[in-house]
Amino acid sequence: MIVLDTHIWIWWVNETPRLSPSNLKMIQTHQSRGLGISIISCWEIAKLVEKSRLSLDRPVNEWLELALAYPGIELVDLSLPIILQSTSLEGFHNDPADQIIVATAKVLNVPLLTQDTKILAYPGVKTF
Repeated sequence: MIVLDTHIWIWWVNETPRLSPSNLKMIQTHQSRGLGISIISCWEIAKLVEKSRLSLDRPVNEWLELALAYPGIELVDLSLPIILQSTSLEGFHNDPADQIIVATAKVLNVPLLTQDTKILAYPGVKTF
């Protein structure tokens, strides 16, 4: 399994050109082994839509239902280990959604697929 950062998941589902060919290949390679989506990504998408920072081609609840049904997608709920890990990411930035997503990858001991430069620069998590 790998964990997808929120923007990667959105770009993949919406077939956005911003998703790099190498990231698309990584998704396709790992799809049969599981693509983890943190529940916080669902919240983050709903908040982006609420604040008009993201437009979807359908209501957010329908988009999330469809996107969670993609082959290989595994919704990862919050757990006590993830919550605790998110509060002990030394030197990591203050975005709570990013903290939860990084903590999810760390607790599951799997890589995180992201294009977020702040996450890519953080040495405490395996990334692609």
